[in-house]
Amino acid sequence: MAMFPEAKILDIDLTSKKISTNFMPGALHQLYPGGSALGMYYLLKETKPGIDPLSEENIMIFSVSPLTGFPVSGQCRMTVTTKSPLTGGAGDAQVGGYLAAHFKANGYDAMIIRGRSDSPVYIYIDNDEVKLNDAKNIWGKVTGETEDLIRAELGFDKVQIAAIGPAGENLVKFGSIIHGKSRALGRNGAGAVMGSKNLKAFVVKNQKVRKAYDAEMFKDFVKTAKQDIEENGVCVGMRSNGTDDCLGGMAEIGFLPTRNWQSGWFKDWEKINGSYMTETIKVGDESCFGCGINCKQIVAVEGKVDPQYGGPEYETCATFGSYCGVNDLKEVAYANMLCNMYGMDTISCGATLAFAMECFEKGLITKEDTGGLDLEFGNSSVYYDILTSIAYRKGKLGNMLAEGSYRAAEKIGKDSIEYSMTCKKQEMPAHMPQYKPSLAVIYSVNPFGADHQSSEHDGSMWYAKDSKERSWMSQVGCNFSVDDTDAMKLNAKNIVWGYNTQKLYSALDTLCLCQFAWGPSWQLYGPEHLVQFCKSAIGWNTSVYEIMEIGERRLNMMRCYNAREGFTKADDVLPKRLFKPLADGPSEGAFVDEQKYNAAKELYYAIAGWNSEDGNPSKATLTKLSLDWLL
Repeated sequence: MAMFPEAKILDIDLTSKKISTNFMPGALHQLYPGGSALGMYYLLKETKPGIDPLSEENIMIFSVSPLTGFPVSGQCRMTVTTKSPLTGGAGDAQVGGYLAAHFKANGYDAMIIRGRSDSPVYIYIDNDEVKLNDAKNIWGKVTGETEDLIRAELGFDKVQIAAIGPAGENLVKFGSIIHGKSRALGRNGAGAVMGSKNLKAFVVKNQKVRKAYDAEMFKDFVKTAKQDIEENGVCVGMRSNGTDDCLGGMAEIGFLPTRNWQSGWFKDWEKINGSYMTETIKVGDESCFGCGINCKQIVAVEGKVDPQYGGPEYETCATFGSYCGVNDLKEVAYANMLCNMYGMDTISCGATLAFAMECFEKGLITKEDTGGLDLEFGNSSVYYDILTSIAYRKGKLGNMLAEGSYRAAEKIGKDSIEYSMTCKKQEMPAHMPQYKPSLAVIYSVNPFGADHQSSEHDGSMWYAKDSKERSWMSQVGCNFSVDDTDAMKLNAKNIVWGYNTQKLYSALDTLCLCQFAWGPSWQLYGPEHLVQFCKSAIGWNTSVYEIMEIGERRLNMMRCYNAREGFTKADDVLPKRLFKPLADGPSEGAFVDEQKYNAAKELYYAIAGWNSEDGNPSKATLTKLSLDWLL
């Protein structure tokens, strides 16, 4: 087997304009093999505690992994790691598309961005030719126009671009970085950090893709991929209807967050469902590099929604649909387009607007505060005005909501904090812990705030119990029986399932793999397939145990970073609304049992090897994970 490859790191200081390259030895790279594990290594090593996330002292680390760029489904993701301006802790955002494959094809494993440019610039990468180009003429432009202007300036199209829009430039706390006009490094406010550095974009020239270490073994590994996709019902559904294919299932049982989580029952859900999107406004689909699932939807509405900005995902259909009480899919698609144009995370943006709507409903803010806008639930006519005011921080309301719902609630007062549906100041995605009980704990303890793709959901534990994927559960340490009611209980099985799959998902994020293709239950490939991929692609003779330990290491690094920023278990909390029974629909009466939830968190800390006093990693845990240097 081959030695683990060293990592080639591109290091750019925007203040001094110095560009250099350095290398991480293979043995060290094997401990932090990409994604935010690699990013956290540098963030912990090279930043001081207590820095302002929007100061030039903060750094950004864009990273891929040794598995990036091979022609296999679900391998083409890029991660950015930074101190989050939204949470104040470890920040993590990821994106698919073609950016990661061509960044890796240019020979790089990561790019560190330091300092702050004295005027707007964009980075251009063509193998060893790396330049800082003037971006004054594109500063202020929306993302689509930014990409078009850069391509026109370069004189060719074969490049991959990631850019911020006005929201990032104006330091909106949930500003995102948009790749290919429609794909977002969305969560944790990375776009605002990029804007604070006067960095408008980075551009990667397309290069020839990679060849596998063992071509015959790799060919044998992927030879049934097309058939496997066609036989996987979830993959087929996502190809047909995108990620919004799951909305109907959530809605029918009454667990689609509605009117800012006041309910789980949205009676008009059929009008924002994935199949309805396919029937009405879908005009095409696209995929990420090397992937056969094709889950990315493209939509168009004449005179309203431009197809170059893609189409809404499930989370977006929920946040700008049911969260806001809006049953018009065209309006949801319009909000999605505006977020992609301006560069804003659709989850935090839609959820923050839903928060404002509830404050308006309860009289905590009035038309005097909104500049005359009627923020009633269901009124999508405000989308353009309110999203534009947020992106440009225009007016009292726009400037306040640009801070996210938690900080907006702090300014509003009057008990409005009760309506901010956040964990660690990050807005919650559209999966309800009242139905998926392990998420109650995972949302709380996750270092970068509530995240629906940090662990496998409870229903999958039940799904896998009688299927061919049953062995996948065993491979991640969940070799226990499951009955039909286990998935709805906040018990030890759910916590073990949540924690073990969190370690696996953390490893997938480290290796920059997509959880729609790789996982422990319903996905295209299971844990042992990942071992085969590592061996055939790069000659890495690994195991499921080592892979999960890599995921565990990443989680503990993030937890340690948060600890040095002042986080403790007191920050591992859910919004109080989740402990109150839901009022209507099929889910009427459902709630998170607070006593069981608190006991489950203590069990999680014990399993994870975190101190019961503060919820942070113990000395023994850090030593076990080769993280002694953090002591």
